[in-house]
Amino acid sequence: MSTVCRVDPDALLDGLNTAQRLAVTSPTSPLCILAGAGSGKTRVLTRRIAYRAATGDLDPRHVLALTFTRKAAGELTARLRSLGLREQVAAGTFHSVAYAQLRTRWAERNITPPQLMTRKAGFVIGLLTGAEKSTPGIDFVAEIEWAKARMVEPEAYPDAAKAAGRKPPISYEATAAVYARYEDQRRQKRLIDFDDMLRVCHRDLLSDDGFAASQRWRFAHLFVDEFQDVNPLQHALLEAWRGDRNDLCIVGDPNQAIYSWNGADPDLLRTFPHRFPTGETIRLLDNYRSSPQILAAANALLVGGRGVDHDGTQSATRPDGGVPSVRELPDERAEAAAIARAARDRHGPGARWSNQAVLVRTNAQLPIIEEAMKSAGIPFRVRGATPLLDQPEVKAALGDLRRTPRPFSDAIHDLALSVVVDDESESDRAAERRANLDALVQMARDYMAIESPPSANGFFLWLTATTRADQPDPNGEAIELLTFHAAKGLEWPIVHLAGIEQGYVPIGHAKTPGAWAEERRLFYVAATRAERELLCTWAKSRTFGERAIPRDRSEFLDTYAQACEALEAGVDPIAVGNGATAPSRPSTTNTRSSKPKPKSSNAKGPRQRPGKYPDSLEAADHPLFDALRSWRSERSKSADVPAFVVCNDHTLAEIARLKPTTPVELLTVNGMGEIKVSKFGDEILSVISETIDS
Repeated sequence: MSTVCRVDPDALLDGLNTAQRLAVTSPTSPLCILAGAGSGKTRVLTRRIAYRAATGDLDPRHVLALTFTRKAAGELTARLRSLGLREQVAAGTFHSVAYAQLRTRWAERNITPPQLMTRKAGFVIGLLTGAEKSTPGIDFVAEIEWAKARMVEPEAYPDAAKAAGRKPPISYEATAAVYARYEDQRRQKRLIDFDDMLRVCHRDLLSDDGFAASQRWRFAHLFVDEFQDVNPLQHALLEAWRGDRNDLCIVGDPNQAIYSWNGADPDLLRTFPHRFPTGETIRLLDNYRSSPQILAAANALLVGGRGVDHDGTQSATRPDGGVPSVRELPDERAEAAAIARAARDRHGPGARWSNQAVLVRTNAQLPIIEEAMKSAGIPFRVRGATPLLDQPEVKAALGDLRRTPRPFSDAIHDLALSVVVDDESESDRAAERRANLDALVQMARDYMAIESPPSANGFFLWLTATTRADQPDPNGEAIELLTFHAAKGLEWPIVHLAGIEQGYVPIGHAKTPGAWAEERRLFYVAATRAERELLCTWAKSRTFGERAIPRDRSEFLDTYAQACEALEAGVDPIAVGNGATAPSRPSTTNTRSSKPKPKSSNAKGPRQRPGKYPDSLEAADHPLFDALRSWRSERSKSADVPAFVVCNDHTLAEIARLKPTTPVELLTVNGMGEIKVSKFGDEILSVISETIDS
């Protein structure tokens, strides 16, 4: 085999820890590398390719490295070149590679290529009839893309969507009919959308032996990054590229699986050992990004929930830092102002604004934070989000405002009334649309407070002058404002997490256990973007439409705050989650550092007041909840530990609601792991039985 990498293989192992070295040098294929946040996965992936090339185990000209963004593909290519690979390694997204292969096939066979569809929503709108026209085309597009990502044909959509808990814009059957018309018209017009690139490439690889053989020769060695984000269609295409060969290396983290709403299936990563029994799985558990305190609290969040990889909790390698803070603010404006003040306080001499980021769950939360940053004179940049004014529902609302002859204040009042709806009936897209319109309403109120008489044209000019047109140069110094999803793969020394409330974290329309598990993982991803300081805030009240709505801090934040309390008390949060009673040094702390831990005055969140019951409980559950709290109080006093070390209120509330009768049923309760069940299970079941019988 030709060796085109003239680097000493041993030099490629310099600076790697034991697990990283094993991942780079392992002779096993297929290989699965489970790489947690900040564990150096890109470094390991590129060095494995370079190491195999340097040892003559592969020819880099026959490598295909698959990623999910062009930026990530470019980073892979640049790193490989810096490692001494003189030949070009093919790195790209699933879509770009599939489309390139199809274009080659069409050219070789004199097939006229189909036209690439660029405006899917507009195409769908042209297919709608009758009452369907009242539904935005983008809502149907979301369902079509979800179905195609999971290889679901129109006739199978109703059953598949129901099973997945999807909430289409109209009935399942009517949405399937729109999907069928979309496919028929697309084929008739010889159009291909982005999902079809993968589908057609997969089909042609299975039906054309010559095409399959040429592509499998061209790409003999397959590497896939961020494998937890692969959807069934992408996986089917990968398998078609692979054929009967085993030269496959996948890298991913099930605890960072946050795109199942878009078709991604993290079970494809979790089930690797079952699909490839002769393969090998290597875990990278050293975290080089976050301080021990930030990581310990994030790990506790994982251990406290289902739908996460409990074996994937990490150890920190950085020196000690401050305990993450949790701060309650009276409303969203006070919260935004507090974040701006905190950001300015941390911008001392020699510090860079770009060392900080503000992360939120939804795009609609950003405008009020932008306003606070601008008022404080802090440069900011919104990353990876469609600007509010470019959202289709916002553009439509602004158009209606400019056309209506009614007074501006009346039109805004009606718009505010229209966006207050029941979360229970909303689809993901409907909830996002409502939130965007609500953000527009709040901005209109700001405008009306400073201009009299207000007008639609004046509002539009005010929006133009006060929103993202005033952002700093994209390459200049600025604080980053972005969503949790957009922050994945990024990091900053200081991170502010805003709006950590029920309804945002987890999002209000997450109703299934799977959706809640993903929301927990999403919060974990957001928290682990921070290197040395993490500040969490939430608002006790937010204005939606015409009403100020009381808010509760996130259940996840309760777990997180309790972990922070444990850190303050010198107790390992992971041990707390498993029912430990003995104080200990956090297991993730770098013992080589003698730097004392700074104290955080805001780490302790509000405690449950006597007589106040969680909203999740019916009145009939209150006696059992009280009995469980009494048991916990006695248990904590006898062990001389805080009550939350035994069980937090949300765990007790879920026990009171579910009323488990066996240890197995008790294990299904959030916060009840095997250690807690073995330690407290009999006592808890006895309390349940005695209270119900009485």
